[in-house]
Amino acid sequence: MANGRNEDNMIFGAILAGGIGSRMGNVEKPKQFLFLGKKPIIIHTIEKFYINHDFEEIIVLSPKKWISYTEDIINEYIHDADNVSVIEGGKLRNDTIMNAINYIEEKYSLEGNSASDDSILVTHDSVRPFVTHRIIEENIKYAKEYGACDTVIPATDTIVESNNNKTITAIPNRDFMYQGQTPQSFKIAKLKNLYNSLSENEKEILTDAAKIFVIKNEDVYLVDGEVTNIKITYTYDLKVADSILKENL
Repeated sequence: MANGRNEDNMIFGAILAGGIGSRMGNVEKPKQFLFLGKKPIIIHTIEKFYINHDFEEIIVLSPKKWISYTEDIINEYIHDADNVSVIEGGKLRNDTIMNAINYIEEKYSLEGNSASDDSILVTHDSVRPFVTHRIIEENIKYAKEYGACDTVIPATDTIVESNNNKTITAIPNRDFMYQGQTPQSFKIAKLKNLYNSLSENEKEILTDAAKIFVIKNEDVYLVDGEVTNIKITYTYDLKVADSILKENL
């Protein structure tokens, strides 16, 4: 789907589908495979990347035992998906992202190649099916310009902090608070170099890839998200997603 390879600036998508969705309740398959409308959630998500011709390749990272199933449904719902590949995810989120980077470096011979300094990885939750073209395009733009960006929306509720999980220890100024979404996008070489420079203690406190940059005092540019760019985590979220889908039809 990509418009010919640009060796100095290849763009890759990584759909993070490594989780099993335990918070969804007693379901027979990971939440990304549950149906939203007439097709699985993950297919809605992949399609948003597949129709964007900027991507050299879209890498779907799946639990090992679900790789064949993921490949099967991609072939069923997306025709001519030659630039969509499925590989094994990692134990943790950042392990999954590093699996994607290792795959890209091996396939495209980026490691040790100066061209890799400008190649971009756009990472996205498989269960955020309503990401927009505008959000993806701005992620690509600002990752190129700044090296890292994160999709966020302003916090609408008061944020309460508790260091002991019993009492309030702080109430931050909501004007400076944001809720993180995805995509999160990075220059591949910079992300890998920063990750490899972390201590084991630093790696243990990671919640997502953007935090790697924050720990190392590197700027992460903010991309405006959308309130509809929801993450389907609980059964209630699936009902909300179904309503959004019907409104968009």
